[in-house]
This record gives sequence, structure tokens and C-alpha cells, in this order.
Amino acid sequence: MMYTTFALALATVMTAGDSTLAPRTADDVVARMIARDGERQSVLKGYTAFRRYVLENQAHHRRAEMLVRMTCLDDGSKQFDVVCATGWGGARRYVFPRLLEAETEASRPGLRERSRITPENYTFQMVGKEYVRGRPAFVLAIEPKSENKYLTRGRIWVDTDEYAIIRVEGQPAKNPSFWVKSVHFVHDYDKSGSFWFPASDHSVTDVRIFGSTEMTIDYFDYTPKASPPAPHQDAALKSPR
Repeated sequence: MMYTTFALALATVMTAGDSTLAPRTADDVVARMIARDGERQSVLKGYTAFRRYVLENQAHHRRAEMLVRMTCLDDGSKQFDVVCATGWGGARRYVFPRLLEAETEASRPGLRERSRITPENYTFQMVGKEYVRGRPAFVLAIEPKSENKYLTRGRIWVDTDEYAIIRVEGQPAKNPSFWVKSVHFVHDYDKSGSFWFPASDHSVTDVRIFGSTEMTIDYFDYTPKASPPAPHQDAALKSPR
């Protein structure tokens, strides 16, 4: 990673809180990202949240909304309960159910590793450094190692302080259908308590004949289930009265 001034590089190292050098390559950033994610996941024992889906095709004056309660279990698998759905009947009957089915399938323990942003699934290249919602982030280009429908070709933004992914932008590594000409999406994450969760999705899908359709997903009301903190060493050594 190239910094604009020596002073900035020195400040980054000094504020790291340890003797580890600031990351200089994409591999350094990814290694720290994987390590930090493992630390967070080790104490996160699932969570619940709500999602609001909005699907809109302006050319055909079609719009549909769906509110969903999502439960993520300890093993990472997800379950969805539809609270309500309104609007465009085709989206409510076909598009929304298939979206939930696809994510349920991708979240299963046997398949989840195939979609994670890890060196097993991607190659990484440092692009630079930018600010996302006021937070400095490393920008890395990601290239999938296989034409897996669960993978993405594009860029990720990694928070320089907590090494959490705060944005993913790109397109699927494999076109989902002949009828789909292109898909482009932006997936943002935000911090809730001690954890980073999806905050919003925005995608544009260009379908042959039907035209461009936009999808927006907002995520909110997260309730994490975390492991209780370990007792302080001094307290653990005290004899009971």
C-alpha cells in the first residue's frame, strides 16, 4: 500500500497499538481481514434482523415491496419469514421467493465457504485508499478463481482500522441467465454494536425485452446473539466466599 506521505504512514503505524507494521500489500490486508473476521465470528452466535425489499421497473411502471424477518443461526445458515408483500404480482409470486430460496441455499454450511471473500475463492490486487461514509478504507480489486454463480467480479473496500469489509461493488462472476444482459450491484456494510452487518444493497439488472429493473434492500433492527465475555483473570482466580 503506497501512502502519500511518510508522516501518514508513521501515524498509521503509531496508532495501530502494536509493533506490527502497517499493511503494504493486498495479501497483508486480506490476511488481517480474515483474522479479524474470525475473531468477530467466534463470539457471534447468530442474530435476527429485518429487511425491506423494493423492486421497481420504471419502463413498465411496476413496483413491489416485501418486508422479511431473517434469522441467522449459529452455523451461518439463514431462515426467512415474510411479514408482508405488496405491489407487482409477478415479483411477489416469482422474483421474491426465488431470491429468498437462493440466499437460503447459499447460506448452508456446505456452500457458504464457496461464496466467502477469501484467498481460496479470489485473487486480490491493491487499488488504493478511499473514504466510505467518512471512514478510510483500502480498495482491492477482486477476481474470482472460478465461474461460480456465488462469486463476484469487482472491488471491495476494507476499513483500515477494523479490517471489516464495508463495501462490495461489481457483478456476478457467472451470468445467471441468458435473459439477463447485465447485473451491477453495490453492497454496503455498517457497524452495529461490536459487529459489522449488511446495511443496504442496490442492484440494477438489465433483462432482454423487459429492460432495466432496480432492486433496493435495506437491513435494520439487528439483534445479535453473542457469547458472554470471558471472566477477568483476577476474578476467575478468586476463591468463592
